[in-house]
Amino acid sequence: MKVSIGDVVLPGDFSDEIVAAGEKGKVILGPGLRKEPDAVYVTKAGVLRKRNPNTYWIDSYQKRYIPSRGENVIGVVTQKSGDNFRVDIGGSCPATISYLSFEGATKKNRPEVQTGDVLYAKVLVAGKDMEPELLCVDSRGLKGRLGVLTDGFLFKCSLNLIRKILNPNCQLLNSLKNEWPFEMAAGMNGRIWIKAKSSRETLALGNAILGAEFLSNEEIKSMCTNIATILAGHVS
Repeated sequence: MKVSIGDVVLPGDFSDEIVAAGEKGKVILGPGLRKEPDAVYVTKAGVLRKRNPNTYWIDSYQKRYIPSRGENVIGVVTQKSGDNFRVDIGGSCPATISYLSFEGATKKNRPEVQTGDVLYAKVLVAGKDMEPELLCVDSRGLKGRLGVLTDGFLFKCSLNLIRKILNPNCQLLNSLKNEWPFEMAAGMNGRIWIKAKSSRETLALGNAILGAEFLSNEEIKSMCTNIATILAGHVS
């Protein structure tokens, strides 16, 4: 069945709108869409979304992550294997990352990465017939915000919530920043790492993020204000 932006879609549906956009310029297909010679087909149930200029994806409430090249993910190192580390990113199989994929790493200067460490990394290679490969540097060889995440609190959430809080129109992060200073890393694999000044504030931030999935922007602002009031009353 032919569908348009904002429609509820099912596997097998297709969109002429995406094909027409591809004839005029570059189109980026996100999760849930597959390009075939005759059309762009939907591969999972959800809502067809678009971000200007030409990025399309299926917005769904799944929790299982399917690795996609270029996405930032949060993983846990599970094993050292020769020159590589194996990392759990929530996919159907572990990902791998070479010790050379860290800033400043050489054969004589290996990164300080241990089993159990939490990594914020970018997916370098992803495909249905191979293990995902990660790296913790950008195109200039610098780590930026990537690398080992120390301390803090790691929790899981739906993939839909990740896309919601990273949307520029979502007021959640701005509302939280107005109430508390904190650090946060959000992985497209449904994992969030946060670090605040105290354990109580860290847990409050985690609860606020999880509770925002089905709230409007106004409800999010009200929730953040209420949590801040409760914490302030506890401190005083």
